[in-house]
Amino acid sequence: TRHRLAEWGFNSAGGWSLPPQQLRLPTVIDLELGRRAKFHWFDPFSPDTEARMMTLAKELVAPYRGSPYRIGYFSDNEVGWWAGALFGFFSMKPADNLTKQRWVAMLRQHYGNDWALFTADFRPPDGVGSWDELLAARQLTSLRPNSRGIDAVREWCGLVAERYYTLAERAIRAADPDALYFGDRLPIYYDPAAVKAMAPHVDAIAVNYNVDAGDGWLARYFFDGLEKLSGGKPVLVTEWFFAARENRTGNTNNGHLMTVGTQAERAQGAAAATRNFAALPEIVGTQWFQYYDHPKGGRSDGEDYNFGLVDIQDRPYERLVEALAAANRDAPTIHAAALEPSGRDAPVVLPHADIDIDAKSLTDWPKPASLLPPMKPSPGAVDFGEVYLSWSERGLALGTIGQDYFDIGLFPYSGGFPLGDAYRLELGVDFGAGPRRFTLFFIPPRTKLHDYPEMQARLCAGSAQQAIASGCTPVKNAETVYFGADQPRITAEMLLPWSALGISLPQPGAKLRAEVTMTSWHGERWMSLSGAAPDQAMTDAARWMPMRLGDGLAVKRSTGAPG
Repeated sequence: TRHRLAEWGFNSAGGWSLPPQQLRLPTVIDLELGRRAKFHWFDPFSPDTEARMMTLAKELVAPYRGSPYRIGYFSDNEVGWWAGALFGFFSMKPADNLTKQRWVAMLRQHYGNDWALFTADFRPPDGVGSWDELLAARQLTSLRPNSRGIDAVREWCGLVAERYYTLAERAIRAADPDALYFGDRLPIYYDPAAVKAMAPHVDAIAVNYNVDAGDGWLARYFFDGLEKLSGGKPVLVTEWFFAARENRTGNTNNGHLMTVGTQAERAQGAAAATRNFAALPEIVGTQWFQYYDHPKGGRSDGEDYNFGLVDIQDRPYERLVEALAAANRDAPTIHAAALEPSGRDAPVVLPHADIDIDAKSLTDWPKPASLLPPMKPSPGAVDFGEVYLSWSERGLALGTIGQDYFDIGLFPYSGGFPLGDAYRLELGVDFGAGPRRFTLFFIPPRTKLHDYPEMQARLCAGSAQQAIASGCTPVKNAETVYFGADQPRITAEMLLPWSALGISLPQPGAKLRAEVTMTSWHGERWMSLSGAAPDQAMTDAARWMPMRLGDGLAVKRSTGAPG
């Protein structure tokens, strides 16, 4: 195995590998420290929790301390920092839970001890009318529609995360002072408050990642946001993967993780992703998941993917390993030349591309050409998504990749989902026939049928405020599709017919002005091309960004550099 891995360009081992003394490869070990110490869903602020973490860390690192193959440790895997879930969970704990006491203290401070301000944002359990009664309550405190309660939810997540990373760092460094600490392997998503809490305590940020398209494309906003939130901490991608429906093990690839049709597509996409990771200066390494395919019929938890470099009979997937070997050899040179993204001064030219909306994939998009300049986020926020525009004889196409977590349990509501609380994208376009505005709302279900909510993309004519105030007016003959099944990652496409823009088919070179804004769940943060808040940005058409249509020749797909 070591000989194979060296031939294929791999120089270290990731989580859940054989012990480094046995494998004789540099390794980062997953301790599962927080889970074993019962940190997350018990009583994080109890002194007993800290004592358990200190004791357990010494036991868990003992087999690896001093080993020349030990790089360092992950404290846990994919804790997640689901802000809404953390808030709701501790709202239901008993009064003697020290973390519940800290939760009430945080709320009292956040609202200046004003119960009326608190209840304007949150709905306490029936019969609860004071802070003392809130401490004793064992039922859920929920978020009200059209409120600013999400700010308190996010603050709570940051407090718990700060406690976790403080204790994990203290315990691991006391147990093995020479080891590096990589955090807890973020799960293809990150909470901004948790990353800010993490940054002072880790040597590098570990994150697992689901590649954004079958051609190996990476959405750069994700890694740019990590860099800004952490103050420039290096990033280690600790789990990434590629599966194909064509495989020898018989894996069904039964979820939302990156899957293509053939082994040839798998090899091409994985090699492109390797080079794209290397082109990001903040990324210091990547760890492929995994060596073998999942067993036929899947793991005990049901996950069943063709993720292996080899099948379950130990036969290499030759196309894949040859492609990865070449890409891994190229990676150091690519990384040495990697540059931070520069400002985009050139005119924005929208490529001609016939996008298949029904394919539910961004693979057919000419992504480097169609990617719009990075949007400017609201004060204190970082980018949480990106947008692509292209055109064809059928109309103007928009694609988007973004992330934000919505907790179904924390937000009960009556009737239809309140549009003011929806994650949404607004598009303003003017081809000279007057400004046209559209809003793409993302509507979650009331319950989850899977481990993620299957959302509906609802396109409305007009600005978001028009739809929120007066209801959604559908856009005739427009097409929309949502396929970001791994929520809190949100991925979607839409196609607007030229008639919706008030024009007939334009010619190559046609000039337009456009504005794009994105707003997160519950209106917590926003972004826009102009830097103005969404309502102002969509109203002030004179400030919309000048663009033009590219030539009428269809642009061929290109992996290019990451966005």
